[in-house]
Amino acid sequence: QVQTVESGGGLVQPGGSLRLSCAASGSIISTYGMGWYRRAPGKQRELVARISNSGRTNYASSVQGRFTISRDNAKNTVYLQMNSLNSEDTAVYYCNGWPTATMTWGQGTQVTVSS
Repeated sequence: QVQTVESGGGLVQPGGSLRLSCAASGSIISTYGMGWYRRAPGKQRELVARISNSGRTNYASSVQGRFTISRDNAKNTVYLQMNSLNSEDTAVYYCNGWPTATMTWGQGTQVTVSS
């Protein structure tokens, strides 16, 4: 079973940037599509960015142009560069497989956007 560990979250002011990392263990993820998901307070978990095993990316409309997903298969790691953050981006961020989230969910990393 693939497990993920997310890191890189924190408190940031509106307009700021963060880079999240997702380290996977238990299997090589190079053959997996991967996604970054988030759960905001009082809301369901949603997919915000995905990357195929060939590197094709796609984003939710709410983050398009501000977030960039990438992967380093040699490090078994997926990243999420987040720019121009706003309060609506406040959430716990997780990574998992895409299109099917078959990996064990990690603890996630908290992102709080506030002045």
